[in-house]
Amino acid sequence: MLLYLNYRRDGPPNEDDRDQVETALRGIEHAYERSGGGLLLTVSYSPAYFDRFDESLPEDVDLPDPEALAPFEDPEFDTPDAVVHLASNTAQVVLGAEEALKGNKSTLNGVDQPDATLTDVFSIADRRTGFIGDGLPAENADDAEGVPADKVPEDAPLFMGFKSGFKKNQASEDRVTIQSGPFAGGTTQHISKLQLNLNQWYNQDDRWQREAKMFCPYHAENDVIEGAGDNLGTSSKIDDCQPTDETAREMGVVGHSQKSARARDDDDSPLILRRDFDSTDGETASLHFLALQRRITDFVDTREAMNGTDVTEQSAVGQRNNNGILQYIRTERRGNFLVPPRSLRSLPPARPVENAQEVTHESS
Repeated sequence: MLLYLNYRRDGPPNEDDRDQVETALRGIEHAYERSGGGLLLTVSYSPAYFDRFDESLPEDVDLPDPEALAPFEDPEFDTPDAVVHLASNTAQVVLGAEEALKGNKSTLNGVDQPDATLTDVFSIADRRTGFIGDGLPAENADDAEGVPADKVPEDAPLFMGFKSGFKKNQASEDRVTIQSGPFAGGTTQHISKLQLNLNQWYNQDDRWQREAKMFCPYHAENDVIEGAGDNLGTSSKIDDCQPTDETAREMGVVGHSQKSARARDDDDSPLILRRDFDSTDGETASLHFLALQRRITDFVDTREAMNGTDVTEQSAVGQRNNNGILQYIRTERRGNFLVPPRSLRSLPPARPVENAQEVTHESS
């Protein structure tokens, strides 16, 4: 769940509000262990939030305003002050935590909750919900228009039928962590809302085409993928594919994963860590694409690779047609946010006292 929030006051926050936010967050944290089986949460802040300060963000923080990232998209931009991301393997944990943050539950999982609430300090601008996991898209397919009946595989973790976020195709926590400056230990976050055209995905394309466009034609030609792709293990095996430009010229189609994998650093590491999930908000099938990276520029570079503009200039592959999954998704919203280290998560200043502590995964 994503709760988009606006700070109720104009100007810089005061210490009382900071204390109230921190107390409310600690209340729900004390009720559950910090794990997928318990509750995971992050708090992030937009460029609009930091505009209230006279000081600018440090140079160590790359947090531009959101913008369109492809010539064929025209998204709306999310500018609320903050986003709280609540996640758990159990839906009732997330819903209970939300109610506690709003002051509607005095006890959570047997733990008394503080009087301090998040909604005393923030107003809720938007609420976005979703799911990811084997079988959940098929279970929720009837809640959204435009999902072909009985076409979403029963074992698929996402609406488009395949596993995603393979461990070896993700950046490490260290790779996405800000390494220096007062926000060391934090990270940046990009959130986009993508509408899915599942009718076209399942009714126009056959299994070969879906495998070729999601992964690469090599995988489709050689029956590499079984079902949703669990047989692939921790990697999408994209290194087995031909170079993208070669595939485009010879096959007239390139894969989404094949293109995106080109965005790597000098150590051959991916640039982003994905935490995206499907949704039926508004009774439409969509994907909340949430990515963590050290700099927003890292996400922009990854999206540029996914666009495949260079491929279209050298082959018959179209701007969107046969160009990965671009013709099946439409970007509706984009937003950029800073996830501060834990010590600064409650209404941080733009220029906090230098964080001299060693960067650890626990800090973000």
